[in-house]
Amino acid sequence: MKKVTRRQFLKVSAGTIGTAVALEAAGLGLDMAGAQERSLSMPIKKGKQVPSVCPFCSVGCGQIVMVDDSGKIIDIQGNPDSPLSEGTLCPKGAATYQLVMNEHRWTKVKYRAPGSDHWEEKTLEWAMNRVAELVKKTRDANFNEFEDVPDSKGKPVKKRVMNTYSIASLGGATIDNEWNYTHQKLMHGLGIIYVENQARI
Repeated sequence: MKKVTRRQFLKVSAGTIGTAVALEAAGLGLDMAGAQERSLSMPIKKGKQVPSVCPFCSVGCGQIVMVDDSGKIIDIQGNPDSPLSEGTLCPKGAATYQLVMNEHRWTKVKYRAPGSDHWEEKTLEWAMNRVAELVKKTRDANFNEFEDVPDSKGKPVKKRVMNTYSIASLGGATIDNEWNYTHQKLMHGLGIIYVENQARI
């Protein structure tokens, strides 16, 4: 009895199924010429190809962002030269174009005051200052200069800790090393000890 390898089996199976589908389509009187003609008439997107990285997770799959002469994004695809993904993208990565070019996406800062029932449009500078003010206010109100810490025998000893438990930091998975370094310096400088990353959760 002749031994058939897995590759040979799959090759024969694929050929058999493909032939069966074609025969069935012909037997049912389906004319595939229209579909073939339509596929040939589909426009091919052309533009400048800019290498990029998918923004969704810590894998960092390579992407090619295609832009026209005005700089407008017309397509986003996987980058076959990427050693990580070799041109493949997950469903979220494949839908990056819809994230960037979306009429429903807010491109300006929106603020809803406590108790308000509507959003207000603010400048980015206002938003950054607001965040800084709230961080300082929260830190000042909940800062611990000293704290009772148990020693090796379990006896409480007053030690200088210079920290706060009222603020936490949750980083994103696509933050690069330089940003991480600066961010850690800022968080530790503020005395924040709850520092975590989204990629680990």
